[in-house]
Amino acid sequence: MNISAGTMLGPYEVVSLLGVGGMGEVWKARDTRLGRMVAIKRLSTAHGDRFAQEARAIAALNHPHICQIHDIGPDYLVLEYLEGETLRGPLPPAEAIRLSRQIVSALEEAHAKGILHRDLKPANVMITGRSADQPASSTAKLLDFGLAQLSNAAPDATRTATGTVVGTPAYMSPEQAEGKSLDARSDIFSFGAVLYELLSGHRPFSGTSTIAILSSILRDEPLPIQAPPALEHIVRRCLQKPLGQRFQTMTDLRIALEQAAMPSRPTAIERQPSIAVLPFADMSVDKANAYFSDGLAEDIINALAHLPGLKVAGRSSSFFFRDKNVEFAEIGSRLNVEHVLEGSVRQSGNRIRVTAQLIKVADGFHVWSERYDREMTDVFAVQDEVTTAIAAALQMKLSLETAVRRPYTPNLRAYEAYLKSRDYWLKQKPDSLWQVKESLEHAIELDPKFALAYSMLGVYYTMLANLGIRPAREVIPLSRAAELAALRVEPTLPEAHAILGVCDGIDYEWNEAERRWRLAMSLEPVSRDVRFWYGNHYLLPIGRIAEAIEAMTWGLELDPLNLLYRHHLAVGLRHAGRVEDAESELRKVLEIDENFPLALDTLGALCAHRGRFEEALTLTERAYALAPWASPTIGQLASLLVRCGATSRAGALLEQLQRGEVCGAPAGLAVFHAMNGEFDRAMKCAGHAIDERHPLLVRTLRPLLTDPQWSILARQMNLP
Repeated sequence: MNISAGTMLGPYEVVSLLGVGGMGEVWKARDTRLGRMVAIKRLSTAHGDRFAQEARAIAALNHPHICQIHDIGPDYLVLEYLEGETLRGPLPPAEAIRLSRQIVSALEEAHAKGILHRDLKPANVMITGRSADQPASSTAKLLDFGLAQLSNAAPDATRTATGTVVGTPAYMSPEQAEGKSLDARSDIFSFGAVLYELLSGHRPFSGTSTIAILSSILRDEPLPIQAPPALEHIVRRCLQKPLGQRFQTMTDLRIALEQAAMPSRPTAIERQPSIAVLPFADMSVDKANAYFSDGLAEDIINALAHLPGLKVAGRSSSFFFRDKNVEFAEIGSRLNVEHVLEGSVRQSGNRIRVTAQLIKVADGFHVWSERYDREMTDVFAVQDEVTTAIAAALQMKLSLETAVRRPYTPNLRAYEAYLKSRDYWLKQKPDSLWQVKESLEHAIELDPKFALAYSMLGVYYTMLANLGIRPAREVIPLSRAAELAALRVEPTLPEAHAILGVCDGIDYEWNEAERRWRLAMSLEPVSRDVRFWYGNHYLLPIGRIAEAIEAMTWGLELDPLNLLYRHHLAVGLRHAGRVEDAESELRKVLEIDENFPLALDTLGALCAHRGRFEEALTLTERAYALAPWASPTIGQLASLLVRCGATSRAGALLEQLQRGEVCGAPAGLAVFHAMNGEFDRAMKCAGHAIDERHPLLVRTLRPLLTDPQWSILARQMNLP
C-alpha cells in the first residue's frame, strides 16, 4: 500500500514524509485518539523480517535516551516523535562528553537487557531541545533498533539471508565487518567511531567504496585527533581492534566518561574547590562518647562528597592527622586540598554543641565559622546546615536542596548504635569485632528501616571471610541476607549492591556480580569506595587488570593515606607485572604504619619472588605475629622457614594447616607447596580452597603459578 499525506493507518493520520532509508520510510503522523504527533516507520518488504525484531527490542527498553515505541500495526511501527537534528560534529569536548554519556547510558540499558544495537552511528542519534543560547539543554535520543539482536544470538545472526554483512560500514567493528559473533564490545567500537567523529568532524575510517572502508577498519589506525588526553584515550581504547583491549562493558565506558568530565588537574587560576574534614574534637565530660564526634565528622564528609564539583579527602586520610601537631599547610599539601574543616562536639544530657571552622590552608585564615546549640534530635539538621554553609562559603554553584537531601533519617538511638559499630570497625581488632555485630544488631532492633545498618552488617560478614576469621561458606549467606534486607528498605543503596557483587565474586557467579556492580554504579556521583571496590573485587579477579588499577588509583587520589587501599593497589600492580611499582607502594604503607600486616605479608611474598629470602622471612615473621590466624601467611612463613633450615618450626606450622586448626587451611597449604615448587600438591590444595570459597586465592596464588596451572584453577572459579 502506497501512502501519502492524509492517508489513515488505523487511528493515525499521515502528515508528511520525514525520511527514506535503505529499509523503508519514516512519516510524521497525528494520533487522532490522543491528539499527539508520532513517527510512523514502515519497513520495505525486503526487510519485513526485522519488523517484529525492532518492535520487541524497543518495547523491552524504557530509558530517557531511547526513542520509545507507542504502538504496532500490521506493517508499521508507531514511535515517539522527536523534533531536532541528528548528531553532528565537531563539538566542544564538554558538550561531546555530555551527549556521549547520554548515549552510553542508553546502550548500557540495552546491553543489560541482552540487546546489541549493531548500527550505532550519528544518523541514529537525534538531538532534541537544542537552542543557540542554551546548548546544554539538548538531549540525545538513540534511534533505530532495526538491526538489533540478542547478545547471545548465533554468529549467523550478524548476516542477512544472502550472506551480506549488515550495518553501516564506516562504523562497524572489525568482527562485525568479518561477519563474526558479536557482543557488547562491538557496540563499544562503533561508539568509539561516533565519538571520534563528534570530536573531529570526520570519520575515523574512510574509503572510496564499501570494501575500502571495511579494509581500513580491519587494518588501519585512525589519524590522531585534537582532544583532551582523557577523551583521546577513551576514543583510542574504544577503537582497539582486539576485543580484549577495548572497554569490556558500557558501564566501564560510562565511568571513563564521568572521569573525563571531571577537572583532573585544576590550575592555579581555576582550581576545583577542595576540602578535608578533620576529626571533631570531643569536648564532652564523658570521653566514652568520642565515637559520636567522629561519626558526625564522617557523616559530614559523606554529605560533602555528594556535592558536584567539590573534591573531598577521604576519611582515612583526613583522620590520619588526629592528635598530630601538624600545620594546616602540611595537611593541605599532603592531601592536595585548599581548605580544612575542623570542629568540636560537646554533649550534655539531651543537648549538643557543635562548633565548626572552615580554614584556608594557604594562610590559615577562617573562611567561615559557626556554633550550633541544639537538642540531640537535631544532629542531622546540624550536619545538613554545615554542608550547606560550606558550599555557600566556597561559592559553589549547585542545588543545595538536592545536595543535602537525606534519604532517611534514622532513630537517634539507632544512629548512635550505628556510630559505635563504625568506631569498633575502624579499630580492626579481631577481639572487638563481636562488638561491631552487637552494635549493628542493636541499631536494627531500634530502627528496622535503617538500611545503612543492615548494609554495614553485610560488610562485617564479608570482612570476616576476607580476613580469614570465619569460612566464607558460613558468612557469605549471612552477608547476602543483610544486604538484601537493606535493599528491601532502600532499593537503590549503592553499597548494598556493591557488597552483593563482592558476595557473587566469592561464589564465582561473575555474570551476576557484573549486574550488581552495574547497579551499584548507576547513581551519580559514584562514591570513591564503591569504585575502588569495583576495581579490587571484580575487575582484578576477572583479569581486567589495567582497568582495576585505573579504578583503584582514582580512589586513592581522593584518599591518599588510606593504607588498605594502597595495599590493594600494590597487589594490582604486582598482577600487572609492575613489581617495582608494587614494592614502592607497599613501602609507602609501611612508612606510615610499620605494623600493617597485609603490607608486611605481601611485601614478604614479593621479596621471596625476587629471591630476597632473608628479607622475606623477616617481613613474613612480623606479619604472622600480627595476624596469626591468616592461613596464606602461615603457608608463606612455613615455606620460608624450610628454605632457611628451620624445619622443626615449619613442621609445627604445617601441622596447624593439615589438622585444619585455622580457617582456610587449604589455601595456606596451596601457598606453601607452590612456593616450594610442589605444584601438583599446590593444585590439589587449591582445589579444596576453591570448594571452600576462599576469597583471597587470586591475590595469593596467581603470582606463584604458571599460566597453564592458573588456567585450570580459573576454570574452576568460572573466571575468564
